[in-house]
Amino acid sequence: MADPAELQTKLERLCDAYAAQLPEKFKHIEQVWEQLPLDSWDEEGFQTLHRLVHSLTGSGKTFGFALLSDVARDLEEHLNQIAQAKTALSEDQRQHIQKLMSELRQVAIYRETLFNDHAGLIAVAPPNHDALSPRRIFVLEDDSEQAEELKVQLGYFGYEVTVFNTLADFRFVMQRTSDVVILTDIAFPDNSLGGIEVIKEIQQGREIPFPVIFISAYDEFLIRLEAARAGGIAYLSKPVNIGKLIDKLDALASTLTTLPYRVMIIDDSIDITTYYSEVLEQAGMATKVVHNPLNVIKTLLEFAPDLILIDLYMPKCNGMDLAKVIRQLDAFVSIPIVFLSAEIDLDKQLVAMSLGGDDFLAKPILPQHLISSVNSRIRRSLILRSLVLRDSLTGLFNHTAIKDELDREVVRSKRHGTSLAFAMIDIDHFKQINDTYGHPIGDRVIKSLARLLKQRLRASDLVGRYGGEEFAVILVNADRAAALQVLDTIRQDFSQLRHLSDGKEFTVTFSCGIADVSQFREATKLIEASDKALYNAKHAGRNQVVLSDAPVAEVAGFI
Repeated sequence: MADPAELQTKLERLCDAYAAQLPEKFKHIEQVWEQLPLDSWDEEGFQTLHRLVHSLTGSGKTFGFALLSDVARDLEEHLNQIAQAKTALSEDQRQHIQKLMSELRQVAIYRETLFNDHAGLIAVAPPNHDALSPRRIFVLEDDSEQAEELKVQLGYFGYEVTVFNTLADFRFVMQRTSDVVILTDIAFPDNSLGGIEVIKEIQQGREIPFPVIFISAYDEFLIRLEAARAGGIAYLSKPVNIGKLIDKLDALASTLTTLPYRVMIIDDSIDITTYYSEVLEQAGMATKVVHNPLNVIKTLLEFAPDLILIDLYMPKCNGMDLAKVIRQLDAFVSIPIVFLSAEIDLDKQLVAMSLGGDDFLAKPILPQHLISSVNSRIRRSLILRSLVLRDSLTGLFNHTAIKDELDREVVRSKRHGTSLAFAMIDIDHFKQINDTYGHPIGDRVIKSLARLLKQRLRASDLVGRYGGEEFAVILVNADRAAALQVLDTIRQDFSQLRHLSDGKEFTVTFSCGIADVSQFREATKLIEASDKALYNAKHAGRNQVVLSDAPVAEVAGFI
């Protein structure tokens, strides 16, 4: 997130640049106006004139020229009335338009200071959660054997764990630590409530409390109450169920770390797109700007936005037509499209929304209002998309969604000439696990593997639950050798995880088959090849990763 003072400096420069460009904008408008024929109707020329004036209507107030925006709106409304008749202009109409154009130049010298509004951005921007790292954990436990076991088990899920066996050592280190999640016992040899008391001590005076999970052999209500008062976010009984502990840590990670929202801005005005891009990026979002709507499809596929902001009036393709085209792409049927325009005609706004838009924001819009609207719209959209695309048990992509993602990644791999690997994973003897320990425990095993895959793979990799105990993994920019190394390491770590059922521990393994796009150029072929490799891994004894065989045509070389 950008520094607010730095953002203010950037916005001031944008306003200065806008002011410097006004004479050229006026000159362009006057040239288009002078080229319109006197005795006939020029549809294309009049639309160009309207679009240029409309641009001033929306951008004027944004950059501090409120009077300019008001005069431009008067001129735009007059042009709209003439456009309905589509006949040659009368002398009175020409004189009135000429008068308003002269006023545009006159009011361009009046500029307001808007940066008091920009100060509100600090409060609107989402909080910076970098101060807390849910991947780094301090374990406070006097039983060294139990502490080391927790360290090993959490390490398999990618957590960085430091163990403390005494309250004194822990208290000393916490004096200079600010970015950690704490997992602590309650009872210690010299103090039966030592864990709770030391947490109360280190939390004093902190604006953002440390996330704390208490573990204890005691389950009395009063002890739980004191733990909650100390700021504990969870209370787990010994022996610790690693699956439940990881659930708590994953939930904590999801609230503290989020990927930035991706917003695409489609507008032919460089001034406006730069302005809104700076504002949204200051709020922690990632933006991609498109000035030519005819080039939008390629950028859409590569950037995969969470929301699209579209201007209503652009050359060659207006916002309404563009929205219709975007809605015809299966991958973007549910992506929020928000029109951002100076158009104030309610009927036109409703027509625009009926053609694919989800919302309509009128220019000029205050930065904090833009951020708030975009934030809430994306948040709701992601929740709805998650319900459709995600598996309810694991939170991974479901069967249909992961296949769609594979189709897109194969296309992208071919276009850019990058490597891509696809893996099918199946938990070994899963029916036996269900029969022996019950389906709830089987579900927990599935969730454990899902978490391990999400945490150990890169953010760019995609993971889905293909069905039952079977998973699918798309490894972007990775060949079969790299995929083999990564997934075999995960296989080994998964086999070391200890699952708990009725106080008894057991371990589970999985088998995996891998294929890559260098050998199998289509998504369906990748799936078939990796599934066959998975079968070979099962047939060879399970608990192993097997690479697919090359296609016959490639081996022969001349078929």
